[in-house]
Amino acid sequence: MLSVAHLISYAIRSKINGDGLFYSDPSAAKHHGIQQIISQYVHSRDTYCKIRDLLDAEMTRGLSREHNADAKVKMYITYVQSLPDGTEKGDYLALDLGGTNFRVLLISLKGSTIDMKNKIYPISEELMIGQGSKLFDHIASCISSFVAEHNLRSKSLPLGFTFSFPCRQESLAVGRLVKWTKGFCCEGVEGEDVVQLLQEAIQRRGDISVECVAILNDTVGCLMSCAFLDHDTQVGVILGTGSNACYVEKLSRVEFWDGDPSKPDEVVINTEWGAFGDNGIIDFVRTSVDKDIDRISLNPGRQTFEKMISGMYMGEIARRVIVQCAEAGYLFNGKLSEELRTPHRFYTKYVSEIEKDVEGEEFLNTNTILDELGIDDLTLEDCNYVREICKAVSERSAYLASAGIAALLNRIDRPRATVAVDGSLYRFHPHFHNLMMKMTEDLILNGIKVHMMLSEDGSGKGAALVAAVSHRMRVARGSSVSLRSSTSMDQS
Repeated sequence: MLSVAHLISYAIRSKINGDGLFYSDPSAAKHHGIQQIISQYVHSRDTYCKIRDLLDAEMTRGLSREHNADAKVKMYITYVQSLPDGTEKGDYLALDLGGTNFRVLLISLKGSTIDMKNKIYPISEELMIGQGSKLFDHIASCISSFVAEHNLRSKSLPLGFTFSFPCRQESLAVGRLVKWTKGFCCEGVEGEDVVQLLQEAIQRRGDISVECVAILNDTVGCLMSCAFLDHDTQVGVILGTGSNACYVEKLSRVEFWDGDPSKPDEVVINTEWGAFGDNGIIDFVRTSVDKDIDRISLNPGRQTFEKMISGMYMGEIARRVIVQCAEAGYLFNGKLSEELRTPHRFYTKYVSEIEKDVEGEEFLNTNTILDELGIDDLTLEDCNYVREICKAVSERSAYLASAGIAALLNRIDRPRATVAVDGSLYRFHPHFHNLMMKMTEDLILNGIKVHMMLSEDGSGKGAALVAAVSHRMRVARGSSVSLRSSTSMDQS
């Protein structure tokens, strides 16, 4: 047995870790300490199965008449009851409004091809905070200018409207703004049907024949743009600044359906899955970092799932883990720059760039980023650990999204299904697609064959496709068949 003197001598020559273990090699102590911190973001397959099943139960709750009012996963009906079948043709307009600029698009459908022209129009701060009627008059003026530019004044054009603000739909072409976000606070719009406000502005002009036949969010647009190319598409997922998903659900499961029961027996549901966990049921996978980020956010206690997945938060999660490791003396000799101590200064794009570095090589991206953040005298070991931290945080994000997708695919229960995915996180992260495919395939049941497809311009192209399908259904109104070849999307 070692004497006290021997223990003191050994401790001086060694490093004692927080778990009470001695390490004669300081690098071993550092490795163990970092791995302990990172391990909070690494979960077993069983854990992701549990998350999948909890989300499925929350979605069932959201679809029930009894529990929808207090459900956290709201499962909004989109009233989209038909997807593209390849017969759509003609010219359609799309309007994409979601920030300080908006787009007007002309989509020409010619068999299996799409020709797209678009123009971006600015929205002044004065319009963003003024009377709602002035905002919609400005939008109608821009639509009129766009139509004239393309010599379409003599045509009657259906329009699909991607409106990227919280909206409660009452039919395919009726959507009431719940609350302005993103710096908008126009008077006289909240609680109103934005389609009607747009249509009234168009009618005030009297110089164009444009009818808004559908309002949608970006997840539905994502789904529709891929469904035009791949008729197995059943799910749309956004993995960007935020995260959300929609999917094709059996009408028999939608207990609060208020449409015509003789219409097609399926409907696209906007899950709003970002709020999954707002009731605390996934707290078992949340870390102290997750809770701190939530506490100082603009919407504490809300969008729990989204805050663990999306690009708005991933960089900040990684930064806080890096700071934890540095403050414990495991990184950068315990020294931190002011830049790295600054909240939200470690951007999510840095996570993607750092993970492009190959372990054991020169870590060029990692060196460049950390140098930009004021960290000097980096070692290869530092770079490798920063990369491991980013990898753990992004893998957790990909696997959580995969658990959500698996829950949707299991509900759909088809032999084959394509998942349309859009968003900067999925588009630019070097490993996100492969990570999601691996975990999704592991979590789905009944041997479903899954394919993930990058959606191209769902907010523009997808909106026009909803309008095109709605127009096709109006022409063929009358029969009641499956979603893929259904005869109506609207409630009129």
